[in-house]
Amino acid sequence: MASQYLKSTPLLFLLLSLSSTAAGIGVNWGTAASHPLAPQKVVELLKANNIDKVKLFDADPLVLQSLSGSNIHVAVGIPNSMLRSLNSSLKAADSWVHDNLTRFVSGGASSRVLIEYVAVGDEPFLQNYGEQFHPFVVGAAANIQTSLLKANLAQRVKVVIPSSFDAFQSESLLPSKAQFRSDINKTMIELLKFLNRHQSPFFVTISPFQIYHENKNISLDFALFREKAHPRNDTHKTYKNIFDMSYDTITSALSSAGFPQVDVVIGRIGWPTDGAANATSSLAQEFTKGLIDHLHSKKTAKSSKPSEIYIFSLLDEDNRSIANGNFERHWGLFTFDGQAKYQVDISQGSRKLVNAQDVQYLSSKWCVVNNIKDLSNVTAVALQACAAADCTSVSPGGSCFNLSWPGNISYVFNNYYQQHDQNAESCDFAGLGLITTIDPSVDACRFVVGLRTSFSISVHKSEVFYWMISPLVTVFLCLLSERW
Repeated sequence: MASQYLKSTPLLFLLLSLSSTAAGIGVNWGTAASHPLAPQKVVELLKANNIDKVKLFDADPLVLQSLSGSNIHVAVGIPNSMLRSLNSSLKAADSWVHDNLTRFVSGGASSRVLIEYVAVGDEPFLQNYGEQFHPFVVGAAANIQTSLLKANLAQRVKVVIPSSFDAFQSESLLPSKAQFRSDINKTMIELLKFLNRHQSPFFVTISPFQIYHENKNISLDFALFREKAHPRNDTHKTYKNIFDMSYDTITSALSSAGFPQVDVVIGRIGWPTDGAANATSSLAQEFTKGLIDHLHSKKTAKSSKPSEIYIFSLLDEDNRSIANGNFERHWGLFTFDGQAKYQVDISQGSRKLVNAQDVQYLSSKWCVVNNIKDLSNVTAVALQACAAADCTSVSPGGSCFNLSWPGNISYVFNNYYQQHDQNAESCDFAGLGLITTIDPSVDACRFVVGLRTSFSISVHKSEVFYWMISPLVTVFLCLLSERW
């Protein structure tokens, strides 16, 4: 059984000027951040780095408006929560198409958004979701397709349904034995018939990082395209990396289902840079370079190259769910504020990624532990603060994990303080917090300063002690408390 891969999915590739036999490269742009970089700044970042394809997870009007006239090709998303209503109501589909597509794709070149895909659902077949979305996916896609026809957009916009990699099962991870999971096989056949009928590609996630972490017999060398990787054999084919093995798993399952002709698009692929062991910028750089070189290589068969790839992700998102791991908030090729984490040859005459320019930050102030106070209860306060802040960098394997006490507590205090717009009350912590103008960052552990945004989060002193903590967060906090 293939191991389970959750939302994974990342940017650099986009910049490549690939040959006719190589994949087109794009990037995922997620907005699950407490203080997201302004949409117009993100578009400037995309253009500065010659990125001309972007995949969104919704159809935020501010994001789409910022893409007007940019000549960036766009895939918009429909959340899983909308699948039921879109499946049951053609009128709802008509309204969605009118509100989120028609008004953005019309007009002249200077104002038009180049929308080419509508992604119906966000990996709705993920095993962790159970069967809650299965009955509605194909019907919702069909209704959106009908609405596109009525709006005269069907020739311009393709309907796709992103799939997670755990949609497949295979004996000992062998691609030749791959097929769709038995619980979704019937639905996937219906989906593939729909895609084939409308000449739409099959969008799917590949997550080498998670494959490596979930399979003891997969080496880091094999995940990172290293020459010294021990090859894996399957019938008459030898695999030297996870990417080729995963891609053939997909094409083998499509062939077994009777749809070998359907094009494949890798909707998410990347390597995180924090929040877990081996989630580092240096390894992410190695993976990115390895993938780029592999796609360029004349030795890589055309049959092993998807029609398009979207790297996950453009920017870090501190509000993403960490149900699959603390690394989920650190997929970005750029930090939350648009600063490149590492450099890679993008094969267009420039060997450096371009950072976001003129970013507006809050004041150069940080919140740290007040060492002159009685700190006997400070750990408990910090653990509670983690329920409302992003503490993933201080978790095992994270960039701030090695901070000594109470430096790790200061990191938590500061993250909470920045997420709450540097409100003085948000650095109170029952008198244990102290606002400073001296940057407490240590080596690779960055104490961030938040971005100025058009909104703020209200906070009250008592909030520090009364957050609603989900069971998952409780487990996470317990792990942290063992170290503290």
